[in-house]
Amino acid sequence: MSITPVILCGGSGTRMWPLSRSNHPKQFLNLYGNGSLLQQTAARLQNLPDVAPPLLISNNEQRFLVAEQLRAAGVSNPKIVLEPIGRNTAPAVAAAAIIALENDPDSLLMVLPSDHVIAHGDVFQQLVLQAAGVAAQGKLVTFGIVPTEPHTGYGYIRRGIALATDDTSFEVAAFVEKPDSATAAKFLASGDFYWNSGMFMFRADIYLAELARFQPKILEQVKAAIRGSTRDLDFLRLDTDAFEACPSDSIDYAIMEHTDHAALIVAADLGWNDIGSWTALAEVTPTDSHGNNIIGDVVVEDVKNSYLRSENRMIAALGVEDLIVVETADAILVAHKDKVQDVKNIVNRLQAAGRSESVMHRKVFRPWGSYEGIDSGARFQVKRIVVNPGASLSLQMHYHRAEHWIVVSGTARVVNGEQTLLLTENQSTYIPIGATHRLENPGKFPLEMIEVQSGSYLGEDDIVRFEDTYGRVGA
Repeated sequence: MSITPVILCGGSGTRMWPLSRSNHPKQFLNLYGNGSLLQQTAARLQNLPDVAPPLLISNNEQRFLVAEQLRAAGVSNPKIVLEPIGRNTAPAVAAAAIIALENDPDSLLMVLPSDHVIAHGDVFQQLVLQAAGVAAQGKLVTFGIVPTEPHTGYGYIRRGIALATDDTSFEVAAFVEKPDSATAAKFLASGDFYWNSGMFMFRADIYLAELARFQPKILEQVKAAIRGSTRDLDFLRLDTDAFEACPSDSIDYAIMEHTDHAALIVAADLGWNDIGSWTALAEVTPTDSHGNNIIGDVVVEDVKNSYLRSENRMIAALGVEDLIVVETADAILVAHKDKVQDVKNIVNRLQAAGRSESVMHRKVFRPWGSYEGIDSGARFQVKRIVVNPGASLSLQMHYHRAEHWIVVSGTARVVNGEQTLLLTENQSTYIPIGATHRLENPGKFPLEMIEVQSGSYLGEDDIVRFEDTYGRVGA
């Protein structure tokens, strides 16, 4: 009976703005430890016995980011399923269960959020093996975190009677919504309640059977979405119409609160943190002698109990305490620690105003590398472009802009109309409006270039692709 890790890669991570953006949310960021949170999640199960390649649920906009981060982490043969629209965790895991059963009729699913910190990987692996034994008996296992404070930002699980297997496995007595402070204090004092981690393990066939029992419409639409799915390079695209018609619901609401097969594994000494806010990240980040978390180019004087993170420019702080200060290339957040749960309100205001800072960073990742806006004005913009070794952009043209390309380092192979050029450091070329062109890095080192665009319209949608390695042909 093999374990199939199912890693859920959705979510916008608005509470971690400005570092997290909707097209580059927190699971893809290096916030804690080595590698991104997604990479750490995928790595936790790699040394366990009988673990199949991971199955990831993502979306179209982030598909190449998922694939590249897994490749960089050395994860072999992942399966990446693309949702056309977010429908919460119950439909996502239903799709994973159906796909897993095609390869192994006895498959166990280990459902994991992609954006949590687990400091003690050895403890996690022991809990997975314990949960596998319980799930193999037909239980739908959830993991409860031993609470350390009366937290009001988590849902809770109340344990029932102990299972015969061991003294850390229980039936689930109830799932409880996020409580107020007084209720959370009572939960903590009782010793019978645990934080809901959002991690699950169960047999794929049992999950689908319970879904058919309690939420048949979800199962019907997910089956239709898989029947109508299409292959796109290494990705499986679920059918848009069928999946959009699927009800949106979480595993907790759809199944776990109704089933009589729910079981609880108590996860103690796991070092778990869902990184749901900047203060949550500060709790797991090393501090100096004054209780400050200092990341990047930061100078402090008489500063206490503050989280200060610089991504580009120096931060200088004087005579403050209990602050969160996060600097990126295009935005700076300054917040009191007591208000960080309201960062999403700032993001909502940016979205309502049509501000791009809620969506993307100045540096934008593409399957071939990245580009970063340096300067812009009326009828021009300047970008720094990095192309990975062996990668190439699409064969394309623009209706409204011309481009000047200057090689800073590396080697560029350029298709420019009827010409093919090989450019090296300090060499350049000009791409006229309407010219068919392509940029490629034939070398073994990253290609770095400066691109100067000029014209009447400079939007990213002014691209007509004729050939593309990444399946993006079209306007």
